[in-house]
Amino acid sequence: MRKSTFLKARVLGLGFLMGSLAFTACSDSDPVGPDEDSSFELIRDDFQGDINDGDVVLESGTYKLTGKVVVRNGATLTIKPGVIIEATDISATRQEIRYIGVAQGGKINVEGSATSPVVMTSTTKTPGAWGGLVICGRAPINRGTTASAEVSDLTYGGTVANDNSGSIKYLRIEYSGYSYNSEKEFNGLSFFGVGSGTTVEYVQSLDGSDDAFEWFGGTVNARYLVALNTSTAVVGDDIFDWTEGWNGTGENWYGKRTNAGNRGIEADNNSSNHAATPLSNPTIKNMTLIGAGAVGSEPQAIKMRVGTNGNFDNIVLSNWSTGFDIQHDESLAFVTAGTLKATNVRFDNVTTKSKGSSTAGAAVDVSRLFTENANATGAGNGVNAPTWTQGWTVGL
Repeated sequence: MRKSTFLKARVLGLGFLMGSLAFTACSDSDPVGPDEDSSFELIRDDFQGDINDGDVVLESGTYKLTGKVVVRNGATLTIKPGVIIEATDISATRQEIRYIGVAQGGKINVEGSATSPVVMTSTTKTPGAWGGLVICGRAPINRGTTASAEVSDLTYGGTVANDNSGSIKYLRIEYSGYSYNSEKEFNGLSFFGVGSGTTVEYVQSLDGSDDAFEWFGGTVNARYLVALNTSTAVVGDDIFDWTEGWNGTGENWYGKRTNAGNRGIEADNNSSNHAATPLSNPTIKNMTLIGAGAVGSEPQAIKMRVGTNGNFDNIVLSNWSTGFDIQHDESLAFVTAGTLKATNVRFDNVTTKSKGSSTAGAAVDVSRLFTENANATGAGNGVNAPTWTQGWTVGL
């Protein structure tokens, strides 16, 4: 694509004052990019297309997401503090689903702050209004050496455990989760084979229509995650979800729903082959999950099944019908072996603390998987919003 004559002028020495005056004179519909090392033309009111090279920087203000943006191999998308990306409504003239995807070898750097987060939202303030953020890396999965992501058709998976897809700090994702059908839905933030070289810290999902955060294999670690689901019109699915062999660490997670959605955590290994490797086996520390009581179809705080393992510590579960629900022989075996366990758990208004069922459907006692601690702090403040959420989240 053509280069932006405006930014060329800025870098060819017309002087700081003239460059500043030229910038303030531009309207929002004018091109504001690309950087000199990228062929991508950045237009505020028409942000869409493939970023194939260089580093495209969103520096300030609002950008209208009018289609999909895909950051391809070797390219980078950098988003500065305070930037708003607003997905427009699908129209008769622009049918393409709005979402941001990062392909294998691409990078996204979200540089928000506690006082000036980056916000990805939509014109229509309703869950499922747009796709969300999809990141595809080269870390191992158990669906095959590689696979195709269900909502972007991007390839993910591989053998690079420490693969780096960039850095995300202080990001809020609102009203995401566009659904093609019941089997093909976007989440808030989807990690497909994302590696441990990627940084993920301080991210909120607000009123998405599917899962807030989902891991499809990979090794990425994620700290300071927040999910809040309040919509009664579109209630959403699970708060946290993993499958296909995720082996990262989660630390300081706060999830709350007041509507009739599904679980706090839905955790799988591989539904087609429960013993597929690498096995899902994350470590989760300092987590609070707050439900809506008996409201909803699956009022379980944590459901683990089809061969997943996992290790939990310092957990607060509040207002759920069931605390832990463990299914299928492979996951039950991890409970027996003592590797699937939860230490320092505080139950608050949880009707049934744990239950289990074999692959054949027989009831199994799994109470040995947890130990209780009435003083557990979870994400940092018990059932209340932790202090680290202040300034950059909304709705808590």
